Amino acid sequence: MSRANNKAGFTLIELMLSMAFVSILLLAIAMTVMEMSSIFNKGLTLKEVNQVGRSITSEMQSTIAATLPFDIKAGPSSRYISQDWGGRLCVGQYSYIWNYGKAISAGDITRLNVYSDSSNVIRFVKVIDPNAGYCTDTTKKIVNADAVELLNASEHDLSIHSLLVSTSDSAIDHKTEQQLYNIEFTVGTNNQEALVNESGVWRCKAPGQVGADLPYCSLSSFNIVALAGNSVE
Repeated sequence: MSRANNKAGFTLIELMLSMAFVSILLLAIAMTVMEMSSIFNKGLTLKEVNQVGRSITSEMQSTIAATLPFDIKAGPSSRYISQDWGGRLCVGQYSYIWNYGKAISAGDITRLNVYSDSSNVIRFVKVIDPNAGYCTDTTKKIVNADAVELLNASEHDLSIHSLLVSTSDSAIDHKTEQQLYNIEFTVGTNNQEALVNESGVWRCKAPGQVGADLPYCSLSSFNIVALAGNSVE
């Protein structure tokens, strides 16, 4: 009697189809992991930006609340200096001094607000300045010992991108002499290739645009109101 020799196996087409399926599955897993990593990094960056923004908000509101109303109109008595590369705000016992991210990236130290005894870059500092000397003399360099950096660059290279202080005649209470100030600022990462400024408004480039950095580009804008005149200096 003869016995048939039947051995089951995969054909070449079946092997190719199996390999194609495994490849597609591995690619899908890799893309999912990359997308999750991108979302995770974006979340961490946004969290840090918001924490910094809230810290600056709380700091400025509490300091201004402890001061008398101050003049922000252009002139020798102004306590608010707005420059293309940064600015200065002198309130009571302290002054705030900052450089914008774009100016920091440009690296023209001759235009920036700088320390008198250090090459460290100023991002956003609070300085002891009871006589508002830093606003009276806009070229005055900042003394390191008197300054506290409120915006550390961190691994995400955070910077102030815009800051505007405003008020109006209607924001003054003539009975109590208290005055309201509106402060708008934008803080975020400082990869200039990933940012765009449209009509004075900063934003991250959309996915697909040249230089876009979706996982790490993050900006937050804050609009706060501060009341001066709550107490006597």
